[in-house]
Amino acid sequence: MRLLLVEDNERLSSLVAAGLGKAGFSIDRASCAADGSAALRGMRYDVVVLDLGLPDADGLSLLTDLRQGGDATPVIVLTARDGVGDRVKGLNLGADDYLLKPFAMEELVARIRVLLRRPGGNLGLTLTQGNVTFDTMAREVHVAGQLLLPGRRELDALEVLMRRAGRVVSKAALEDALYAFGDEVESNTIEVLIHRLRKRMQVAGADVSIQTLRGVGYFLAEKTS
Repeated sequence: MRLLLVEDNERLSSLVAAGLGKAGFSIDRASCAADGSAALRGMRYDVVVLDLGLPDADGLSLLTDLRQGGDATPVIVLTARDGVGDRVKGLNLGADDYLLKPFAMEELVARIRVLLRRPGGNLGLTLTQGNVTFDTMAREVHVAGQLLLPGRRELDALEVLMRRAGRVVSKAALEDALYAFGDEVESNTIEVLIHRLRKRMQVAGADVSIQTLRGVGYFLAEKTS
């Protein structure tokens, strides 16, 4: 899951990005409304976390432009403005949730996951393919009831493939889902990642496997006898 964080306070932005990263999200950061708008034009995000007190514009103007442009990406507003009128205004302009500063990282993560579980959202509680189950809340994978311990990127890649089981996911789509702007991604990074994950699942006895469609991408399919 890829998130956009629009926050001008560098220290807070770094802390929030680190916390969301630990929760399994890939984070792009923008420090002003203009950069946030540019990021939204160039990338599809699962959730936007939006501060209101930006240096070049009120965050609500970015929210307004987003909704007027027909973009329904879920938006969580972060703000120190605690007036009821401020919250109502934001919600009326299209915000999906409001979180007052200061806040606990656990609450922000929980609110993001709630948005992603809404009808039309991208996050189900539990994904199942064959004897592989993925608890998206606990971020745990079991194969035939036994806990699998992949690395974070492997876990993220498996989630993308399970959500699109039977459909081909391109290398570029995996890179977009797993890595934020500025992350160093070598030309063979995805291949190496998929190789490790495939081998780990084979050793665990998974009855689904990651198939490669050369030159196109990867897909998750049941093993054939």
